[in-house]
Amino acid sequence: MESKVVYFEGLDPANTEIVFTLAQERAKALGIKKIVLASTTGATARKAMDFFKHDGIQLIVVPHQWDFYRPVNPFPQELVTTLRESGHEVHFGTMLFHTDNLYGSAAPTLMANLLRCFSQGFKVCFEIVMMTTDAGLLKSQESVIAIAGTGRGSDTALVMQAASSQHFNKIRVNEILCKPLNPLTIEEVHEKMAQEKSGS
Repeated sequence: MESKVVYFEGLDPANTEIVFTLAQERAKALGIKKIVLASTTGATARKAMDFFKHDGIQLIVVPHQWDFYRPVNPFPQELVTTLRESGHEVHFGTMLFHTDNLYGSAAPTLMANLLRCFSQGFKVCFEIVMMTTDAGLLKSQESVIAIAGTGRGSDTALVMQAASSQHFNKIRVNEILCKPLNPLTIEEVHEKMAQEKSGS
């Protein structure tokens, strides 16, 4: 079996439409009906809702959890309503790789940093698939496409088998559709996150 992997040479919000096109093609070929999508401000979710509106795809949009960086969540509440009325889901769940302070263990950060070696989006794809399976929005072992990115827009898409955080060892990456060619280092990711936190 041969398949194509697209590598993005730079971080550019314009990559998002390419990611969506790759996901659309693969979802159609594999009969996948759900896409789990990371979206912090709602911009990527709006684009996805428009892009996939004729494909019979249900979006499961995962913004930041409440009180993550800011006291007010940047994901618009009117968009939550619009997505749900359109048959999609929006899940504000606990971000599993950011629970060190709660459990007093560095294991979540260690796992996150390992996945960031592939890309920030790779790490987020794992996180949002487990979060939505925990919430009952995906079934364990269900085939799904996960889409995430670095900063603004999307740059990573994976065909995955879903699993909950209780059965982390069952999660699988079946295919890599696209990712950054040279992902940011862990330090660069942290710097970008700090900039977003400060609003700069």
